[in-house]
Amino acid sequence: MVPFMEREVSAKIRLYVEHPLGEAQTLPLSREQAHYLFGVMRLGAGAQVLVFDGQNGEWLAEVTQAGKRGGELCVLHQTKAQQMPPDLWLLFSPIKKARTDFIVEKATELGAARILPVQTAFTNAGRIQRDRLQAHAVEAAEQCGGTFVPEVAELQKLGSVLDHWDSARRIMFCDEGAAAAARVLPDLPGPWAVLIGPEGGFSPQERDRLQSLAHAHVVSLGPRILRADTAAVAALTLWQQAMGDWG
Repeated sequence: MVPFMEREVSAKIRLYVEHPLGEAQTLPLSREQAHYLFGVMRLGAGAQVLVFDGQNGEWLAEVTQAGKRGGELCVLHQTKAQQMPPDLWLLFSPIKKARTDFIVEKATELGAARILPVQTAFTNAGRIQRDRLQAHAVEAAEQCGGTFVPEVAELQKLGSVLDHWDSARRIMFCDEGAAAAARVLPDLPGPWAVLIGPEGGFSPQERDRLQSLAHAHVVSLGPRILRADTAAVAALTLWQQAMGDWG
C-alpha cells in the first residue's frame, strides 16, 4: 500500500464538522458555522477551508454556497491522515470558569484523549456546563491543527470514578503534598490517566485511598505549589515527554 502523503495547502481556516468525510462529499453548514465563515471571516463562494470530523483526517473543501443563515461546502481531497492521541485521560477538579476553560483547551492541545471533570472533597464548583466545555475542546482542536476532539465527560464524584476504575489504566497522581523525592513517573506502556486535584488539594482520605492503589503512581510536580490549571499543563507535558507522542 502506498503511504499517505500529506499535501501542503494555503487554506488557514479549519472547521470541525459532524459528518463523515470523503472526496466529492457535500457538507451542509449550520447557522453558526455559516456566520463564522461568511460573517466573521468574510469568505465567499470559491473560498477554501480545511475540515475534519475527528475520525477521517483533515480534508480541503470549497465553499459552493454562502449565505447568512447557512451554506454548503464540497470536499476536494484529503490533506492530512487521521492522527489519534495517546490513550491518556485527564481527570481534574473544576475551578473558576475561565480557568476550567483553559484546562480543557490546553488538554486538547497537549493530546489528551478524554477529559473527565471530577468532584473531590475540596472542589468548589458544584456543576459544569459540559456542552460549553466540549465546544472549547472543538475550538482548541481547530486552532492547534489536530484531527481528534477529546470527549469532555459530565462531572462525577472522584470516589465513584475510582469505584469503577479499570486497574489496567494507570493513574499519574499529582499530589502537591508529595515529597520532592516522590518516585518519578515509571516508564510503563498502556493506558494512563493524569489526576489533578482542586486548589485546596486532596483530602487525607482521598490521598490515602489513591496511595493504596497499585495502579496509582504518586508524582511531584516540583518544589512549588502550582495552580490547578498550571499543574494540568505541567503534568500533561511531563507525561507526553516521557511516554507520549512527542518523540
